[in-house]
Amino acid sequence: MERTQGDGEVDHLERPSPLTDKERVMIQASWGKVYQNCDDVGVAILVRFFVNFPSSKQFFNQFKHIEDAEELEKSAQLRKHARRVMNAINTLVENLDNSDKMASVLKLVAKAHALQHKVEPVYFKILSGVILEVLGEEFPEVITPEVGAAWTNLLATVYCSISAIYKELGWEKLSTSTG
Repeated sequence: MERTQGDGEVDHLERPSPLTDKERVMIQASWGKVYQNCDDVGVAILVRFFVNFPSSKQFFNQFKHIEDAEELEKSAQLRKHARRVMNAINTLVENLDNSDKMASVLKLVAKAHALQHKVEPVYFKILSGVILEVLGEEFPEVITPEVGAAWTNLLATVYCSISAIYKELGWEKLSTSTG
C-alpha cells in the first residue's frame, strides 16, 4: 500500500509516546536557538499556516481578509498572536519536566480556543505540522531528523492533550478535515 507524505505524522500525532529524557534535552537545546528569533519564527509559522490553510483565518477578524503573505507579515495583530504562540511553546519547553505546569498551560490554551474562539481542534494538528516544517527549514543545522522526531512527539502530545480537553468540554466534532 502506498503511503502519502505526512501519513506517519498524522498517525504519530494521534498516538504519541511519552517523551524520553534524551528527547527533552534535544527539544530544550534546539528551542534555545529557535527562541532567540522568536518574533520572526512565530510570524513565519503563522503566515505559512494562514496562507496554506486559509480557513484558519476565520477566527481572526483583524486579518481574516488579508490574503497576501507580505501583508500578513506586517499585521500588528498577527505579530502579537505569533508572540503569544511562541511564548506558550516556550513555557511548555521550559517545563518539560513538570507535567502539572504543562497540563495547566494546555488547559488554558484549549479552553480559550474551544470556548471563546470556537476553534476546531484539528487546527492544532495542522499547526503542529506547520511548526515542524518551518523549524526544519529555518534551522536545518539544529532540527536534525532525530531532533525533528522529538519535536513531532512533543507536538503530538500537545495535540492529544488539547483534544482530550476539548472532549471534556463537550466538543464531539473532532474532525480530521479542514473543510
